[in-house]
Amino acid sequence: MHRRSSSAIPSRAVKRTFRPGSKSLSQSIRNGHRRDVRKFKTSGPVVAAKHYCIPPLERIDLEYVLGLIHEAEYFILHTPRQTGKTSALKALQGHLNSGAASDYRCVYVNIEGAQTARQDMGRAMRTILGRLATRAQLVLKDNFIGDIRPEILRVFEPDEALEEALVRCAASDPRPLVLLIDAIDALLGDSLLSVLH
Repeated sequence: MHRRSSSAIPSRAVKRTFRPGSKSLSQSIRNGHRRDVRKFKTSGPVVAAKHYCIPPLERIDLEYVLGLIHEAEYFILHTPRQTGKTSALKALQGHLNSGAASDYRCVYVNIEGAQTARQDMGRAMRTILGRLATRAQLVLKDNFIGDIRPEILRVFEPDEALEEALVRCAASDPRPLVLLIDAIDALLGDSLLSVLH
């Protein structure tokens, strides 16, 4: 009798051998035969339903972080590259925007794209506000930042633009606004200082 190793793929998941790029594999995936198969992912954020991973919210002290958020405190999630920071922040965003924690409006935004602005604060703020507006619309279905962005950029100096947008956004809804900023270390000089103020 042949024993199956613990790492073997269950027979129900593999009906026959597929060659990469074969129509059979594509057809099988379209027909839903492989929807429940998760994969290992070695870069970028993981999605627990699609990838093998330690659940992202188990990687952080969630009770402590929620306490900081409840007290309107700042916190920094600082760990080496590729250890799950982005996945944890995105999972925290989902947690805060759903269920019992929906007393908050939470937006995760990656501002790495503003790195190319270097010392050009105006360009950096346009990029950051653009990313923030897009994420708020996608996650919260809220166009507020997108609607006020042109006026903010026209009327306010670059070092005041983000603060003005966030103050107005926070005042537009009674629920507290939680902003999770990823890749802030990509900013340089005055652009970084204007976000930190």
